[in-house]
Amino acid sequence: MTTLFASSGRNAPRGDKRRICVPITSRAYYGRTQLLIRKLHAHPDIDLELMLGGSVLLDKYSRHIADDIEAGGFAISASLLNVIEGGNHVAMAKTACLTALEFTNGLHAQNPDVVVICGDRFEQLAIAMAAAYLNKTIAHIEGGDVSGNIDESVRHAITKLAHVHFVTNADAERRVLAMGEDPRYVFNTGSLDVELAAAVDTPITNAVVNGYGVGHTVDVARPFLMVIQHPVTTEDDNPEQLETLLGAISSLEVPAIWFWPNVDAGTGEMAERLRHFRERPGAASLPIRFITNVRADEFIALLKAAACLVGNSSAGIKECSYLGTPVVNVGHRQQGRLHAENVVHVPCAAGEIRRAILAQVSHGQYQPSLMYYRPGASQAIVDVLARMDLYTQKRFHDNVLAAAARTS
Repeated sequence: MTTLFASSGRNAPRGDKRRICVPITSRAYYGRTQLLIRKLHAHPDIDLELMLGGSVLLDKYSRHIADDIEAGGFAISASLLNVIEGGNHVAMAKTACLTALEFTNGLHAQNPDVVVICGDRFEQLAIAMAAAYLNKTIAHIEGGDVSGNIDESVRHAITKLAHVHFVTNADAERRVLAMGEDPRYVFNTGSLDVELAAAVDTPITNAVVNGYGVGHTVDVARPFLMVIQHPVTTEDDNPEQLETLLGAISSLEVPAIWFWPNVDAGTGEMAERLRHFRERPGAASLPIRFITNVRADEFIALLKAAACLVGNSSAGIKECSYLGTPVVNVGHRQQGRLHAENVVHVPCAAGEIRRAILAQVSHGQYQPSLMYYRPGASQAIVDVLARMDLYTQKRFHDNVLAAAARTS
């Protein structure tokens, strides 16, 4: 939708500026929202509040990110320790509960006008719930997508709590409307991830890459694989799937940069398997480098340079669609996602993974797809957030029946 609107509710910003809170709970979220954060920070009528929590405060996942944020000229309003470690379902559920508690206190103290929730993480759902009960206007980015993980349920739950929606594609827009959201508050802005991918021109060097992590030295001037395999929280064989993928990658003897899994349930077992793999006889001679994380611009540069991205990261679906990077998507985590022709889907079977990787490397770069890209995505979001009339009482809009009545 492209029109602005008027509604009842809290129509005027408090004081001279509208206070907008962006909770950041992972390095990936900080990376994908950088352009948006910069524009919110620079807007003369907006007072930006950054609240940190989740894995972004854990050194093993996001070392020095608070320093990076402050170096970018942004003030951190609050840092809330809300993670219960363990990497299993109980720890994940308890972290969500603690997140709701900590961010309720933080949001109550900061008292923003708008809370911006990004994506489908369980911490973001807890923050959205807290914001809803505090009568804050909630803006949701990336609603309406589908995937083969509990993330889809989380994403749709956030949609029903949110008041304004910034979706990444037309299919997602249709689904959000089908969930009864007000068409005046649904905007197809494109993907912030892809906007960042289009903007980054950072070169990647061997010195930078091999300054991270442990393992074999990788020459990024020659063909290499990027591997990102996260837990699938609705499945109980994540360690076995990881072993299968390790076996497939190892058998190819193609240099690979392997990123550590995220903090979803199952990550503890997967991390243990990775550590054990590195200690096996002969593992040190394999051309694999294991990295926890890199800066957002370096990550994009690696995606551009990679011969193929392997695993189950959404980066293969979104950023790589624009970059034309070949992708082998393994398993069910991204099942049902809108994707371009650069993505080949395979089950977690070593033979099929190997064959798909070899075929994708042989194919080389694909033509860029614009299915997730719209120029000025972050500016479009800022324009709406700065001008929209705020409200908190939602109403269900029967968009499906209304559309059927118009066509009958």
